[in-house]
Amino acid sequence: MTSLTAPRQTADARRTSRPAPRGTTRPEPARRFPVRSAIVAATLAVTAFWWFGTPPAAGSTPGGALVAIAELMGLVASILVLAQLLLVARVPWFERSVGMDRLVSWHRSLGTTVLLLIVGHVAGMIVGYQLIQGKTPWGSLLTLLHSFADLWWALIGTAVFMAVGLSSARLLRRRLSYEWWYGIHFTVYGAVALTFVHQINAGVHFVGNPVARAAWLFLYGATAWTILWYRVIQLIARHVTLGVHVAAIVEEGGGHTSVWLRGKRMDRLAPRAGQFFLVRFLVPGHLLTAHPYSLSLVPTGDHLRFTVGALGDHSSSVRHLKVGTPVLLEGPFGRMTADRARSRRVLLVAGGAGIGPIRALAEDLVNAGRDVVVVHRAHSTDGLALASEFPAAPRLRYVPVTGRRRELGYDPLVPSSLASLVPDVRSRDVFVCGPSAMIDTVVSSVRALGVPRSAIHTEELSLV
Repeated sequence: MTSLTAPRQTADARRTSRPAPRGTTRPEPARRFPVRSAIVAATLAVTAFWWFGTPPAAGSTPGGALVAIAELMGLVASILVLAQLLLVARVPWFERSVGMDRLVSWHRSLGTTVLLLIVGHVAGMIVGYQLIQGKTPWGSLLTLLHSFADLWWALIGTAVFMAVGLSSARLLRRRLSYEWWYGIHFTVYGAVALTFVHQINAGVHFVGNPVARAAWLFLYGATAWTILWYRVIQLIARHVTLGVHVAAIVEEGGGHTSVWLRGKRMDRLAPRAGQFFLVRFLVPGHLLTAHPYSLSLVPTGDHLRFTVGALGDHSSSVRHLKVGTPVLLEGPFGRMTADRARSRRVLLVAGGAGIGPIRALAEDLVNAGRDVVVVHRAHSTDGLALASEFPAAPRLRYVPVTGRRRELGYDPLVPSSLASLVPDVRSRDVFVCGPSAMIDTVVSSVRALGVPRSAIHTEELSLV
């Protein structure tokens, strides 16, 4: 199962492809528990800090109680913002424990909570001081701005947080390109810095409490260093050491392009079929953003291959890259690998650009002695990228399914249709990669056909 239209693998390189180990998958809840526990523990710790640091007299009046609650909201929001940043800081322990797709999902979920807490903090402080001082909300805000140092900076930081949150709202996100979305989100680091200055200089729990100030400084400093280490220093060091660059560009048809990368001792990255990298091409138009691309071939000693679908400006322009273009790689990420299959028989379902990781997984699973069926969904035969790389083999059956639903008169991925394509689907592990709507359909269908949830494997590559 090797491509004849791209750089060939040498015998030594092929030997570096490792069969998937078996029986190594741990229960999902056990993997997620430490990360969740750390977030909960940090929230409880800051709540205890607030409780013991708030004088009992604060609750003697409605205004005082409201201000105290607003202060708690601000502290918890700060802790959760740091947790958000760490979840996407590319910390290897987090990623191995949970998976990048779930970390991103948690990051998004915490974002809603953080925005609500920030709004509650600002509103609570204004209304609380209004009740205490007997002023209008506007008058209370002016008094706060006059009384507390750096509050103007905190308000600017709050506005940035709101802008970041709104840019992730589903309706607005659809209208923003990935590059614009990424640029808006990058400003969150400035917002964190602005609100941090306000907390240290004006927060009632830190002014006059050197121990609390030192602990808060350490918390923010450790977070900043973690992000700097994993997202900047290690990335640059890897680029200098490996010297990764574009080795070849291959048109695969159907709007898909394979990008071959080459570097020194690429096996040190220990990539596996089914995983993805965040790829940043160091040329104008690509330099400012890194995009997630899955491996489309079992990794070799010195080459990696990604097959990219033309889904946007960035991915569409990949085919114009020149050989020799330097590349920054983050990763590998992802846990949709062959070792997660517990059955000897496996069904792989691909759609669109999802054929890349499915193609690599198919090779890895066949090499490990698994019986593999690949269902490749496309609107037309022209969209069956990499189809030629699924040769007839005793343990591999490739099933192309083409045509739009309105042309076919039915959905070929609903339970009855899928059962006719793969009669023994119930006894197989199922891996699905492709558009989110297709993934939802396949997951629903195989569940209806009796495949247990533990045998269904999906992974979202989106970072938005």
